Amino acid sequence: QVQLVESGGGLVQPGGSLRLSCAASGSSFSIYIMGWYRQAPGKQRELVATITSGSSTNYADSLKGRFTISRDNAKKTVYLQMSSLAPEDTAVYYCNAKHPPEPSYWGQGTQVTVSS
Repeated sequence: QVQLVESGGGLVQPGGSLRLSCAASGSSFSIYIMGWYRQAPGKQRELVATITSGSSTNYADSLKGRFTISRDNAKKTVYLQMSSLAPEDTAVYYCNAKHPPEPSYWGQGTQVTVSS
């Protein structure tokens, strides 16, 4: 079983940057596909990015070039570096861990607000 705790959210001005972290507890972190998802008010949760155990990455098309996902298996942490933030990036950002056929694990989320 995996517990996930996100941090790093907050208020940032348009055009700014922010780095989110997701710390995992439990064993075998390195085998999990880690991902970031986000949910804006009134909208469905959507994929931001994923990273495999071998550090292959996948991004939502609309976010390529602005967001970067990375992981540090020794620290059991996955990161999301966000740049050129815009108000439409405002959402709760969730960390996810999956390793089928295990159930998927979710963090509690961290709020990112982009506003002047």
